[in-house]
Amino acid sequence: MPTKKKKAWRPTGIRTWVLTATATLSACMVGPNYVRPPADAPAAFKETQGWKNAQPRDAAIRGSWWEVFGDAQLNALEAQVDVSNQTLKAAEARVREARALVQQARAGLFPTVSANASATRSGGGGASRSAGLDTRNSSRGPSNNYNLALDANWELDLWGRVRRSIESNEASAQASAGDLGAAKLSAQAELAQDYLLLRVQDATLRLLNDTVGAYERSLQLSRNQYAAGVAGRSDVVQAETQLKSTQALALDAGIQRAQLEHAIAILIGKAPAEFSLPAVQFDATFPDIPTGLPSELLERRPDIAAAERRAAAANAQIGVAEAAFFPAVTLSATGGFQSSVIGSLLSVPSRYWSLGAALAQVVFDAGLRRAQTDQAIAAYDESVATYRQTVLTAFQDVEDNLAALRILEQEASVQDEAVKAARESLAIVLNQYRAGTANYLAVIVIQAAALSNERSSITILGRRLTASVALIKALGGGWTEAPPVTAGAESKPGG
Repeated sequence: MPTKKKKAWRPTGIRTWVLTATATLSACMVGPNYVRPPADAPAAFKETQGWKNAQPRDAAIRGSWWEVFGDAQLNALEAQVDVSNQTLKAAEARVREARALVQQARAGLFPTVSANASATRSGGGGASRSAGLDTRNSSRGPSNNYNLALDANWELDLWGRVRRSIESNEASAQASAGDLGAAKLSAQAELAQDYLLLRVQDATLRLLNDTVGAYERSLQLSRNQYAAGVAGRSDVVQAETQLKSTQALALDAGIQRAQLEHAIAILIGKAPAEFSLPAVQFDATFPDIPTGLPSELLERRPDIAAAERRAAAANAQIGVAEAAFFPAVTLSATGGFQSSVIGSLLSVPSRYWSLGAALAQVVFDAGLRRAQTDQAIAAYDESVATYRQTVLTAFQDVEDNLAALRILEQEASVQDEAVKAARESLAIVLNQYRAGTANYLAVIVIQAAALSNERSSITILGRRLTASVALIKALGGGWTEAPPVTAGAESKPGG
């Protein structure tokens, strides 16, 4: 009966077990898995009662939301913001910086390999005198040593420290993208508001210049009345005083226009000396703005998305801190050639290699790791509170501007009636003065009231335009534009 041949032992089973165990451990990540913090959103905006929730026109490009104001000059200026605004360039650089940090963190998943080569020549010699005898000891002659090697080190990510770092940096990069979107929207809105206010200031200047012309005619009327003996010298003096004070108002109005022009220049990346906007006739257009649902703000506003991503980044840092409680396992390998003769450096007898593994565990740190974990948890709680506060502030922004637009529309209607009444009253009192049945003081009072009402009407126009831009900004900009980051992303669960 033939003897059964004993099967040679092979380490295949052990290798399989080690690989399986390593894969199982490497799939484990300590720390909590991220879930977007809940933020309560009302069913509807409070101030939408009585608000016409319009549907956007199909022909309008809502990504370029400023086009709803129908001003070609504004459209041209807005196109320069993305290209030339230095604040946006800085924000874009921060996005690239954050993405580079993701790549840095991801490199920790792989081993590091370094190569080194060296060549040394060493030797020595000398003599010594001992016990009265002259004895000479000669050292060996000079020697050479040549070395060529590769070193590899790999710290296994058994507890997910590196993967949590990647998760944190990816969320931070998305937050930076949200910051860029918020900065872009802010710059676009600021430019639109400054431009519209500049055009409103042009209307104010036209009103004051027209008023100056009317007051010049009134001054001439008072002089004629004085020359005819119908009016006293006081009428002429009062007319001159009113004319000069209105001319001063017209000059003062030029300050704000100049400052608005300078602000626009900075927003499009130009020096104020290199930019000017001539005064033109401006026909204000008030767009129909669809408000949507409050819950949509959580996905649309870039500042909300950025705040939520920072909460995700802070959550991943808890896992990074908790991984420090577990031992670090490092694999190392070295291989190369070493010889005293360069000609035989790359020969088989000159080669050497080594493989090793190291296990390191902190046994006492005076509470350092616990304090770092507590810090990470506190930072996460702070980021959650900041996220929820950002959401609440967003709701307030929308409600504030909805209320402003609704009330200002009513105020503008009433103010228009006041302007009509003031104009009619002024025409009546001027006719009475010409007929000699009213004194000039009555004319001055009515003229001042008429000018005040005209200026109030223009001021309300400016406030309505500003509130329109602010509402669009509060709603997240163009309402067909995709959000800058995915706000509701959740990390993959660990072990």
